[in-house]
This record gives sequence, structure tokens and C-alpha cells, in this order.
Amino acid sequence: MEKALKSGLKTNLLSAFGKSAGGGCISQGQAYETDTGPVFVKINDKAQILFKAWRTSSRSSSLQPKTWGKIKERRKQSCLLYLTGAGLFAGLTEPRYVDKFGFHTVTCCGYISQVNEWQSDWPTFFVRHRLQAQMDLIERDYGDREARELWTQLKPKIPEMFCDLEIIPALIHGDLWAGNVAEDDSGPILFDPACFYGHSEFELAISMMFGGFSSSFFSAYHNKIPKAPGFEKRNKLYQLFNFINHWNHFGTQYRRSTLNVMRKLVK
Repeated sequence: MEKALKSGLKTNLLSAFGKSAGGGCISQGQAYETDTGPVFVKINDKAQILFKAWRTSSRSSSLQPKTWGKIKERRKQSCLLYLTGAGLFAGLTEPRYVDKFGFHTVTCCGYISQVNEWQSDWPTFFVRHRLQAQMDLIERDYGDREARELWTQLKPKIPEMFCDLEIIPALIHGDLWAGNVAEDDSGPILFDPACFYGHSEFELAISMMFGGFSSSFFSAYHNKIPKAPGFEKRNKLYQLFNFINHWNHFGTQYRRSTLNVMRKLVK
């Protein structure tokens, strides 16, 4: 792989530094010094659409991968290179008004692709392209009867959680857990976006999971955007998406958490 990286980067120097990183739960990662500065390499043998989606999401922010492509050696792998320190997610590079929910292309959360067909109604978008899409995978791979029954009860209740709530489409990262955040001398860095225009609250659900962020993060956020009525129940709903997504990625260890949240939401 290093030979291919040298060729692709047109560098004579390619020296690994720091310890090899897991790159999260989906990909492997390693930092290298090159002739033109440090780069971070992410490698995944699942599918090239994963990195294509990340690249497209990144173009909608100031997070810019340096290059991407396939590295072919003993097996096919997809590889994405980041300029170290170049990843501050600051919204669109050019101002644009968006009045619908969705995105102009398919993206990925983990290695699962996400359809982002534009919708004028947020609950319709969220149910169709996030929850139902994930539940279809559960049905296909597990045929879980209890999950199916709970989803049948929950689905018609979801619009009620958004009554009398004004939702303005916001460009969000889409997978803002603690492992996708870092910081260097230039400021905060966000990795691996799964961007789309959605409800700003959606972003906070996974931010509270898996170790999450400090209380000061949420205090600062809610000083700018106060909690709207029904926030806690909607937060559970958004956490449900992440539990189902983890079930689809990592197996039945996430089944119990998924079903517990569904039971609470149908009460």
C-alpha cells in the first residue's frame, strides 16, 4: 500500500508516525509524514461508495479530503486521505438557502448508504429515509418479530412528536459522536461526515451516546438553541436511529437497547 500511496501523493517521503489508529469502528487509520506535510489515511475494504459519500459530504463543508481512490495490493481497499488539521466543519463554502430536508446525493453512515431524497416535511423524511430504511435491513437480516411489532406500533405515533414545532432545515454532520471529533492548534476538527439538511436536534442524539461530550458542550448549544417542548422524547427517537444503525453494523448486541427505546416511545 505504501508504494501506491507514494505514487498517488507524488512524495518521496512516506513515514508513519504515531500509533496505528482504528479509525473508529468501521475503518483503519494511519498518519504519515510526506514531502508536503502530514496526511491521515483511512482504509476500508467494505465499499468505495463509503468514501465517495464522505467526500461529497465534505465538499458541502470546509472539511476537504486531499484525495481518494482505490489501493490494490493483496486485496481491494478504499483509501481516503485527509490533510491533518484541515477539517473544521463550518457549513457551506458559499451561502445557500435550503427549504427542504435531504441532500443532493446518497451518503453513508458507517458503511450503510442513506437515500436523501428531498422532502418538504421532516417527519416524512426521517421516517422514510432513516428509520424505515434501517428497519428494512433488520427485517431482511434478522426477521425479528418483536422489533417488527414494536415498529408497527411506533411508526404512526412519530408525527405527534413534532406537532406545533417549527423545524428549519439545518446542514448537519450526521454522525457527530465523540470519535469523529478532534482538535489541533487551528481549532476543532470533525471527521467522516454523513451530511444532510435535517432537524438540528438529530445531531445531539449520538453526541450524548458512547461517552459523548462534556456538559459544557450541551450548555453552550442550548444557550444558542434552547430546548423546544418535547425535546427529551424526540432525543430518544433520534437515539433509536443510532441503536438500529449499530444493530445493522455490529449485530444483536444492540438489539436490547433498540427494543428498550422502542418500548419507551410507544407508551
